[in-house]
Amino acid sequence: MATEVLSRWAPIMRVVELQSGSGGRFEISLDGELLFSKIGSGRFPKPGEVATLLEANLGPPLDWREASS
Repeated sequence: MATEVLSRWAPIMRVVELQSGSGGRFEISLDGELLFSKIGSGRFPKPGEVATLLEANLGPPLDWREASS
C-alpha cells in the first residue's frame, strides 16, 4: 500500500507516518481527516481503495518519474 501511494504522490507528500495501534485498528488519515477505518467498515481496504480515497483529496497521480528508455 505504501508503494502504491508513494509511487503516485511522493513529490507532494511531506510526511508519511505509520503508527502502531491496538484492538484491530487500521486507519488512513490525510491532514487529520479520517479517510478509512477498519473498525468503521469492518474490513481492510481493498486493493486500490486507499489510492482512490487519496486521489479524491490530492488530485490525480503525478507523472513525476522519468520515462524509461
